[in-house]
Amino acid sequence: MRLATLDNGTKDGQLIIVSAGGTHYAPAPVANLQAALEDWDALAPQMAATDAFPHELDSARLLAPLPRAWQWLDGSVFPSHGALMDKVLGVAPEKPPFPQMYQGVSDTFYAPVCDVPMADEALGIDFEGEFGIITKPVPMGTPASQAHKYIALIVQINDWSLRKLAGPEMKTGFGWIQAKPPCGMAQFAVTPDELGAYWRNCRPAMHLRVIWNGTQFGNAFGEPMAYGFHELVAHAARTRHLVAGTVIGSGTVSNETYREVGSSCIAERRGIEIVDHGAPSTEFMAYGDTVRMEAHLPDGRLPFGIIEQRVVPA
Repeated sequence: MRLATLDNGTKDGQLIIVSAGGTHYAPAPVANLQAALEDWDALAPQMAATDAFPHELDSARLLAPLPRAWQWLDGSVFPSHGALMDKVLGVAPEKPPFPQMYQGVSDTFYAPVCDVPMADEALGIDFEGEFGIITKPVPMGTPASQAHKYIALIVQINDWSLRKLAGPEMKTGFGWIQAKPPCGMAQFAVTPDELGAYWRNCRPAMHLRVIWNGTQFGNAFGEPMAYGFHELVAHAARTRHLVAGTVIGSGTVSNETYREVGSSCIAERRGIEIVDHGAPSTEFMAYGDTVRMEAHLPDGRLPFGIIEQRVVPA
């Protein structure tokens, strides 16, 4: 099942069920995705049984599938990315025996195709291509072996970052505030069965193509996660329950062969340049720059649709 949210003038939009080809839709039996997630076990089978899609889909009207959420938690589960960043920074942090995760702003997820306002282009504007999941309610203490049952939907995310602010905030020992603007989310949220064999051990076995100003920047593979999304859910729920509509991200998609497949964020490309040449040569984004992201299957299908966003002055 593939879901999307139409802009109907409200903050949460109108939930729709999208045809397999992504060209037509049917209205969902509830107003918005948050309402669906609150009663997911009852509503999901009803929506999945939809077989008539009478309305033509105007993709320009799509908001993020979940325009605002109760909670956004982002992991960092691609070892190659973390190891490169540590090498660039000259640090050897102790690696914990559990996933690394922080809590970010969740009251806004930018539409998949839109202008994204940034306070100052001198702050090191960067995109970050990620995969993510959205949960139904998760009980406190849910083990990883059971956590897959609570993954309702899979999404594709652009986790915007301001790199010049990230370092100083990290050194305080508290979380990011100024360095992490709202994220963007691709057009469609899909159920795990929609991905079939390309959802393995709660990991997306597909490539994420990133195109910056019309030129391919990266095409990393999503499966080499040190922790699957079931383990991220269990980690987040260890000491608290997770509300319906909790969004959890993978962190920047990265592969050990990043010199060949490219990167999903500028910071990683700059890190490679520092290691290879002693200094970075790739600048961060400027006003007017665009980034497009599309997770694609071997046959060319884009299960999440696209993200295509342009940086503009706030």
